[in-house]
Amino acid sequence: MPAKPAPIKKSPEKKAAEKAAEPAAEPAPEAPPADAPVEAAPAEAEAAPAEAAPAEAAPAEAAPAEADAAAPAEAAPAAEAAADAPAADAPAAEGAAAEPAAEPAAEPAAVTDAPAADAPADGDAAPAEAAAGEAAPVEAAPVEVEEPPKAPTPPPPAVPTSAPLSLVVEDVNNISLTVKWRAPENIGDSGLDGYTVEYSKEGSTDWVVANSELTTANRLCIKDLTLGDRLNVRVVAVNAGGPSEACALDESVPIREVVDRPKIRLPRSLRTRHVRTVGAKINLVIPFNGKPKPVVTWLKDGEPLDSKRANIRNSDKDSILFIRTSNRADSGVYEMTVKVDSFEDKASLILQIVEKPGPPASVKLVDTWGFNAAVEWTAPKDSGNTEITGYTIQKADKKTGDWFTVMEHYHRLNATISDLIMGNAYTFRVYSENKVGISEECVETADIATIQKIGIVYRPLEYKEHDFNEAPKFTAPLNDRATTVGYSTKLLCAVRGSPKPKVEWLKNQMVIGDDPKYRQISNQGVCSLEIRKPCTYDGGVYTCRAKNEQGTATVSCKLEVKQVIVAEADKEKE
Repeated sequence: MPAKPAPIKKSPEKKAAEKAAEPAAEPAPEAPPADAPVEAAPAEAEAAPAEAAPAEAAPAEAAPAEADAAAPAEAAPAAEAAADAPAADAPAAEGAAAEPAAEPAAEPAAVTDAPAADAPADGDAAPAEAAAGEAAPVEAAPVEVEEPPKAPTPPPPAVPTSAPLSLVVEDVNNISLTVKWRAPENIGDSGLDGYTVEYSKEGSTDWVVANSELTTANRLCIKDLTLGDRLNVRVVAVNAGGPSEACALDESVPIREVVDRPKIRLPRSLRTRHVRTVGAKINLVIPFNGKPKPVVTWLKDGEPLDSKRANIRNSDKDSILFIRTSNRADSGVYEMTVKVDSFEDKASLILQIVEKPGPPASVKLVDTWGFNAAVEWTAPKDSGNTEITGYTIQKADKKTGDWFTVMEHYHRLNATISDLIMGNAYTFRVYSENKVGISEECVETADIATIQKIGIVYRPLEYKEHDFNEAPKFTAPLNDRATTVGYSTKLLCAVRGSPKPKVEWLKNQMVIGDDPKYRQISNQGVCSLEIRKPCTYDGGVYTCRAKNEQGTATVSCKLEVKQVIVAEADKEKE
């Protein structure tokens, strides 16, 4: 029996080529028939000795390769054994057909005595070479290469916050300085880690960090300072994007003890709107505290005062706003600021200069009917720098020409004037008024209201007679009373009814009658019972009873008469 072919050792390059050849190869067309066809073993079969064959070499039919291009390496010995003949004593060369072909050979491989050539190790389909013949061409199958996964998109870089806001001095003394501020408007997605406070001496560019670690509070006390230094302070917000722009104090702060902080004592009368008339003299005194002497500044509507219109007189204790002759242009918001070093106090007062309003813009006669006339008008263009409180309407008969006031302090913009005289013609005029007074001018209607003479037949209305009868009813009850012996007292109540009810008084359910100790009065429904100089026996339950044809009503109260207790010591003195 022929010897088994030697096992083929695969190099690392061949192993890598087998893994890369994943797509299956298409089957090749069948080879033309040969004189002595010999079928090759399938690629999966293990290597086996070939049967005896004639001495003459006959072309063997190419064995179909496995559809998978990545067939195991053990199929190579089987293919080699199929091509081997008894005449070929030499074993196949090591490594021949070591790589399975991706596609079967298109032409039959000739059987020769020479060993097969080494198969290429590039991973593509390897052609089967005969010992003495030429290698058959093999088409390589396309290889699909997977694209590597894309790296994730990195997040956008963090952005610093905006600058902190409103850095001010909260407190200062001879060794420390306390500042406070507000958070930035824009913090960003990365949030806010904290704040860093820095300070430097006036005239120096070296900034010293006051807090070794970031602070999340909006306030910081800078300690261990030197008396007499002037410091510039700034604060920076920090987050993952880095530090923000700095927010600094407007001016340097002297490190010294402030004896008395500034405080404005605004009078109560100036805490609300201060109203004066045009032409009045303005002299407002506003006291304040502060030591050393504060610096006082005034603003009107956010702008410096006009020295031609207003004068300011400052002393150590107060500031005086003086206007010799006021006009409406002096109206506005006046702001006073008192400042000692970095501390300040502000107060605002509203000054309103008013005058009489102008007349209504227009007036017209709308309609006339019967003894009535309707008039409408529009609000004045000039209100006198204050609200309009009402209108005054007057009428005049064309015969006499005398004006008479019909309505005063009227709030609407239209009115109906009634009780006009038949056959007369009337003209109307309107004045406007505010808190200063009535306008000096007026507007008069262009049209004349003429009351026509017409026959009038009086037809009295028919009313259904109403029954006014009503049972007595107390509208004010009796209240319990307490009095002292010897002091007269009075019980009061009120009753109504129709016809007029008869009123009588009872004590402990007994009719009092004409007892001279009691005085009974009933006037316009008010009932009173006067008890003259009561004694302890006059206490009890008093009842007022009212009755008429429709019914009876009662009301009661309790009277307590107390005895005066005289101390024994007072008795001995007596």
